[in-house]
Amino acid sequence: MLTLLVVDAANVVGSVPDGWWRDRRGAAERLRDRLVPYASGGVAGHPGPLDVVLVVEGQARGVEPVPGVRVDAAPGSGDDRIVELAGEAAEAGRTCLVVTADRELRRRVAAHGAESLGPRSVRP
Repeated sequence: MLTLLVVDAANVVGSVPDGWWRDRRGAAERLRDRLVPYASGGVAGHPGPLDVVLVVEGQARGVEPVPGVRVDAAPGSGDDRIVELAGEAAEAGRTCLVVTADRELRRRVAAHGAESLGPRSVRP
């Protein structure tokens, strides 16, 4: 069973002040495209292949998936959806990695046994 890599799009995009706020959807699409190599190559000491899921919310909804990266448009809070995905992984006995700098989200996913990685793990 592949390790699940869940990426908090809002948090990772927001970690670099590069004008992302002018085009949130475009910023999420650029992040999605940068995640593709991690699906096969792995991330931060976790070898590939990985099941990569980018969780988007708000104005970033509508971002389409690409080969190697699924996109999950959170119906409400992106953080709540990420916690749900971590819980589903735990129930399935699956390793889950969550990419975020959000301390509260890290605490919430750790309760499901998920490991957290910082945004730099998927940003050059």
